Amino acid sequence: MDFYKNEPKTLLAVDCVILGFNGESLEILLVKRAIAPERNKWSLMGGFVQDDESPERAASRVLKKLTGLTNLYMENCGIFGEPGREKRRVVSITYFALIDTKQYKHILSEEYEAKWFPLNDHPKLIFDHEDMIAAAKHTLRTKAALYPILFELLPEKFTVPQIASLYECVYDIDLDKRNFSRKLLASGLIIKLNEKDKNSKKGAFYYRLNMAIYKEKIMSFLRYLPGWSVE
Repeated sequence: MDFYKNEPKTLLAVDCVILGFNGESLEILLVKRAIAPERNKWSLMGGFVQDDESPERAASRVLKKLTGLTNLYMENCGIFGEPGREKRRVVSITYFALIDTKQYKHILSEEYEAKWFPLNDHPKLIFDHEDMIAAAKHTLRTKAALYPILFELLPEKFTVPQIASLYECVYDIDLDKRNFSRKLLASGLIIKLNEKDKNSKKGAFYYRLNMAIYKEKIMSFLRYLPGWSVE
């Protein structure tokens, strides 16, 4: 240990960008910070990495503490450690997690005053948490172009308008809804169910994802999205 005695003592933290989809728009889960500095200001949920855990295990622990959920889709989206980001030297590894807001809105932890906000219209956040959200959005776009991760934001059964709204939100684009629906249905990516959404104005049918062919067809499907970019 003498070898390290003159090295800086830096704290390692994790911060979680928790994203959800309410059927119409993307939302982010924020908490009131419980400790100084910046006590009672809106923040991402985070915590310090303990001596006996990896950063990923620490992020899973933080997510479970807030939502009660395990086995969430979670992805590393950046490291933030500029000097001066906090009074003490802290380096944070940031993860984003995807959940279905409708399914899980009733088990949020009251301890942290957790609340869902529109992703593009949330309160001002502490430190560099806005930069963390920007990194999460960039990584989400990139990963969603290669893997079916956006369906983590949807319930097991969903409507075509919900899929269109989700992709519009993630890629910040406007879709030709009729053309999008026609090409999506022709792709075979989703399977029609014999059930309608009773809350839909036109009684839209429910669908489920056809995982057997998703990876085969995903790149051709993304060509239906006009002007999308991971930038």
